[in-house]
Amino acid sequence: MKSLLINPVLNKEIKLRFRSIKSYIGLAAYLGILALLSLGFIGIQLSNDMYGTFRPYESQLMFTFLSMFQLALIIFITPGLTAGVISSERERQTLPILLTTDQTSASIILSKLFSSIAFLLVIVCSSLPLYMIVFLYGGISPNKVVLSFLMYIFTMFVIGAIGVLASTLLRKTIISIVTAYSLAFFLTGGLAVLAVILVDFSYYYTNVNQSYPWPFLIASINIPIMFFHILEPSVLPELQRIAGLSFSPWIVFFIFYGLLFFATILVAIKKLRPKMKTKPFPESKHEQ
Repeated sequence: MKSLLINPVLNKEIKLRFRSIKSYIGLAAYLGILALLSLGFIGIQLSNDMYGTFRPYESQLMFTFLSMFQLALIIFITPGLTAGVISSERERQTLPILLTTDQTSASIILSKLFSSIAFLLVIVCSSLPLYMIVFLYGGISPNKVVLSFLMYIFTMFVIGAIGVLASTLLRKTIISIVTAYSLAFFLTGGLAVLAVILVDFSYYYTNVNQSYPWPFLIASINIPIMFFHILEPSVLPELQRIAGLSFSPWIVFFIFYGLLFFATILVAIKKLRPKMKTKPFPESKHEQ
């Protein structure tokens, strides 16, 4: 296990990523956007309040807005960081050299994934001071902040694994990036739209007193809906009642994405080194 996490590939990737000036420019731009949104939200609320006060429920609203916005940024950034980790090596013709080292396929795939996620973790953790503004006005429990950041990390690894798989299977970086973004947006926005459509159909089954589990099941595997469920726990109980199911939606969520994560990683490891058919050497004339 130690060789999977501490190896030359991971060290090289982290050094190259954190030594680039573009990384720090991106980090500064990311924090600048969040800071402008936070201060802008507070400024708008104060200007619209006749007493010039910022109330706890407004602080809770700001926390929900910032959290959902940061989740959207994570979903948007992660495929771009991971979808070219293998295909770019192939395009630079450095992948065969990497495969001739003593590093295993699992070590290479996990190192590429962890190095990309490490940079994204630095970006997300650097936004913690902005969240401290929320605690100045109250209305938010520390548990929601912790659960939100754990959900961020889980989302990074799931979408990052999809990006690494696309980069391993597809030879062109641009195609792998488009594929990774398409899958990520389907699992987030696409499933959310599908859940809303199915909710409209659920009213028919409610009138005839029949159970209709599909809106609840689709919502349970949608990352933004489940993330919003952390902030507002009253989101899914109605769908759960219509579905006629008693188990927690988190069971469906973690089983689905747990299997998806391990399946994508295992396929990426297997496809990194394609099986080569070796041909027998022709017999020499002297041996004949």
